[in-house]
Amino acid sequence: MATHPAVSFAVDGQPEFITYEKREGVAWIMLDRPQYANAQNAGLLDQLDRAFRAATDDPEVKVIVLGGNGKHFSAGHDLGTPDDDSNQTRDRKAIWHDHVGLKGAERQYVLEQDLYLGLCRRWQDIPKPTIAMVQGACIAGGLMLAWVCDMIVASDDAYFQDPVVQMGIPGVEYFAHAFELPPRIAREFLYLGQKMPADRAYQYGMVNRVVARDRLAAEVEGIAHEIAERPRFGLAMVKQAINLVEDQRGKRSAMDSVFHMHHLAHAHMQLTTGSIVGGVGAKDIAKAGRKQT
Repeated sequence: MATHPAVSFAVDGQPEFITYEKREGVAWIMLDRPQYANAQNAGLLDQLDRAFRAATDDPEVKVIVLGGNGKHFSAGHDLGTPDDDSNQTRDRKAIWHDHVGLKGAERQYVLEQDLYLGLCRRWQDIPKPTIAMVQGACIAGGLMLAWVCDMIVASDDAYFQDPVVQMGIPGVEYFAHAFELPPRIAREFLYLGQKMPADRAYQYGMVNRVVARDRLAAEVEGIAHEIAERPRFGLAMVKQAINLVEDQRGKRSAMDSVFHMHHLAHAHMQLTTGSIVGGVGAKDIAKAGRKQT
């Protein structure tokens, strides 16, 4: 089996937040903050973007797999770990000014326009097939990373959750809920904020396959290798076609509108509670979402 040395995408003395390996035409990109359930700080997302770019530019890579090391795929956006770097200037991808030093609603709007919504849209447009390999928790911002991928393969112990209505916010920034789920189920998913097990997500078409945890990597590898046998340009055209259909159904315009609602909610919570998330933290989210739907 042809393998290649691991590659680093950390810069300026940053910790390594992801791992990258290329095997038999497949790029394996793994979130690597298992001690924090792969919570996403700005450094992790920047490294992930560089890894996606490298895989896209590499002619030997036909398929990209995104996973998470450890027990969980991703617990979402970083809500205050020691490596939280949301106040630092970063290498912006969109043509937006820096959020650092800004005041009021503008600061968070500018940050999330690039770091959250902008990066997710950029990744959805990657012209190569992408597969999310999900085990354990896939919460809030974790949903965003899974949803931008073309396929989701989940372990039987995986679950999906967006509990941010508890923060006074109408769902995460990449608002694909009503495209990934039937509208009534999307409402339930958001109103209750409860865990949706992988088998139920499969019933609604949000997940392609559910397999035993110990078979997850092998199942994903088999799918990736089979896809990799198809012509590169044909795969790119399929991806463009499906993305076009989603946009014709209103996905992009709906997401723009809800992004503005999201930031109206942030501003309201800041005015009424002194916190853009109403003072809700990771422990509060975990406590609220113990039930399963």
